[in-house]
Amino acid sequence: MEAIAIPQLRKQPGGQLHIPVAEFLEGFESLTPVRGGLTVTHCGYYLTVVGRAETIATLTCDRSLQQYNQRLWVDTQELIWLRDADAPPADGEVPLEQCWESLPPDGTFSPEGWLYEQLCLSLPLQALCGEESVQSQYAYRDGPQRDSRWAPLEALKAQLAESDNA
Repeated sequence: MEAIAIPQLRKQPGGQLHIPVAEFLEGFESLTPVRGGLTVTHCGYYLTVVGRAETIATLTCDRSLQQYNQRLWVDTQELIWLRDADAPPADGEVPLEQCWESLPPDGTFSPEGWLYEQLCLSLPLQALCGEESVQSQYAYRDGPQRDSRWAPLEALKAQLAESDNA
């Protein structure tokens, strides 16, 4: 997928461009190509991006370390403001009202990058391969645990203590 020049998008009929997707995304490992589509609309001071896509990825279970296949899908909409990027503050702190996605009005929009980000956000936080991957219950024992290899030494100590007492 090629980057879209934002000024060119404005010249499209209705300021809208539909991009069908049926390919593997660079940097995102999946078993099947990502299939779906994006619609990017230029609305004057912002872009509206609507995306629907799906793929199947191989994940590793966090508990059993088994690999399993997971269907991932994206069905989302995002507003991206068109404004010149201000220089970041010297102290590195950004006010809360400036915490949104923005692009320069004469820049480009990367549909592949946007779709990559959305698919990464759709990955499960905790990868579990199924119900059989429930966390095992550990049976705690009362008292200190002893290594069985020390048992012969303990028996020898007991014999020596008995012979000293006799």
